[in-house]
Amino acid sequence: MPMSERTVLGLSAAGFHRVAYTQWGRDDAARTAVCVHGLTRNGRDFDRLALALADGWRVACPDVVGRGRSDWLPAPALYGYPQYCADMVALIARMGTETVDWVGTSMGGLIGMTLAAQANSPIRRMVINDVGPFIAQAGLQRIADYVGKDPVFEDIAAVEAYLRFILMGFGTISDECWRHMAVHGARPLPDGRFRLAYDPAIGEAFKNGPIADVDLWSLWDRVRCPVLVLRGAKSDLLSAATAEEMTRRGPGAAGLVRVVEIAGAGHAPSLMSDDQIAVVRKFLAED
Repeated sequence: MPMSERTVLGLSAAGFHRVAYTQWGRDDAARTAVCVHGLTRNGRDFDRLALALADGWRVACPDVVGRGRSDWLPAPALYGYPQYCADMVALIARMGTETVDWVGTSMGGLIGMTLAAQANSPIRRMVINDVGPFIAQAGLQRIADYVGKDPVFEDIAAVEAYLRFILMGFGTISDECWRHMAVHGARPLPDGRFRLAYDPAIGEAFKNGPIADVDLWSLWDRVRCPVLVLRGAKSDLLSAATAEEMTRRGPGAAGLVRVVEIAGAGHAPSLMSDDQIAVVRKFLAED
């Protein structure tokens, strides 16, 4: 299936910036899907899922600003969900479609939930991967302990070893997938070494005060589209109780929410294994 690397312009208070995205599938596909990654990751995490969808969908996998191939913003305060949502709206406009299917891991799930809660949202169906409208302080603290750090690595093998440690919640995935994440999650330095492919300034938000629980139930209660909630069985970010409550509130009250627990994964299931991909595809294929 066709794959290409593209960009769209986003606008912040500091001016325009490039948002890079990878597109899979044909421009004239009947449906469009947008897959958005977690806090420190990038759109290439979805290569296997996007390829599996590309026979029926045109799939856009953006690098949220400050990550991957996208531009970095000139001030840490510019990073945040209002900017991320605005950039995704620009991407949807670039795709020229009235409706999209959404797959969001962690941060990408929160962006999707925010957009889906708005009146006249273009999101038709949504997959939220291991995040929800209530996030306990403990899970956020674990993320805060590593996000924003700027380690230097001697080679890609060292990058891979680091990712295997901080992303152990992804569960059991192949060596090929770990290497893929390392290659696309690193940026080369002039001396041949590597740093991570994100702006360390994205971690500043975790330093602006004590970390507390996050309550977004008011957003969830306004979502009206069908939602598939994926939860890592060992997750410290999406509790079983929150996932269950999601089936009773918001779209859950209308019977539009189902929860699938992924054995062996924590935060967050990788969406790289055949069984996880099949679950996502089956849900998105429903009318």
